[in-house]
Formats: sequence, C-alpha cells, structure tokens
Amino acid sequence: MVANGGKDPAMSTNSEIPSEVLEQRAAEQRRRLHNSVSEFRSSVSETVKDKLDAKKYLREYMGPATAVAAILGLLTGYSAAGMFTKR
Repeated sequence: MVANGGKDPAMSTNSEIPSEVLEQRAAEQRRRLHNSVSEFRSSVSETVKDKLDAKKYLREYMGPATAVAAILGLLTGYSAAGMFTKR
C-alpha cells in the first residue's frame, strides 16, 4: 500500500461497479451491522440482568445472609455494651 502511494486499487474511482450498486451494498452492510449490534445488546442486557438479579440471589442465599447479619448484630451489640460497662 505504501509502494503505490497509499492508493488501494480496489478503491479506485475507475471502478467497473456502478455507484448505485456500491450504495446498495453499503446500505445492506449497515443494516446487517445494525442488526448484529442490536442482537448483541439484547443478549448482553439479558445476561447482565440475570447475573445481577438481587432477588434471585437473596432467595438463593437467604440462610447465609441471615447468619452473617445476626453475627454482625451480635458483635456490634457486644461492642456497644462493652463501651458502657466497667471492667
């Protein structure tokens, strides 16, 4: 590409393909690209929503979450009571 002055022979203005055909091909490629991006966005959106569903994880891990909250509550209460009692 450098040897011929940066001009790509496939992109020359003396092309045998009419500009209308090139425009139609470009429009079709844009449509396909748009559809691919839209499909990708929807699949990623569904995957992210599924992975970050707080209600699902809360239902799944209700026991451990309750145990952790109870232990933290007991430790906080014990610490607060320790500050106000004499040793």
